[in-house]
Amino acid sequence: MIHAKILTSIAMATLILTGCASSGPTADMGPASAESYNSVLAAAKNSIKAAKSANFEWRDSVKILKKADKAAKAGDFETAQKLALTAKRQGDLALKQAQDQADAGPIQ
Repeated sequence: MIHAKILTSIAMATLILTGCASSGPTADMGPASAESYNSVLAAAKNSIKAAKSANFEWRDSVKILKKADKAAKAGDFETAQKLALTAKRQGDLALKQAQDQADAGPIQ
């Protein structure tokens, strides 16, 4: 009985993770272009700005955006878009971290 519950839990977790991995902005964006890069860049900047306003901006987010800008200026929109998505993800995770740790305190 316990083994069946564990196996069911593992199967459900695998399905959920597989579904999450195939969704999101990269799943249906198609080939990278200046327009798609600019769209992702704007989303990344908004995400990082939100994290900064929560005083939880991650150290490398802006550095990654600078690398993305450099790649875009060189015409490598594929790399630029991937870097901008990484920066956006960092901004999103930083904001989530700020929310999750809002009530954090010492263990009593």
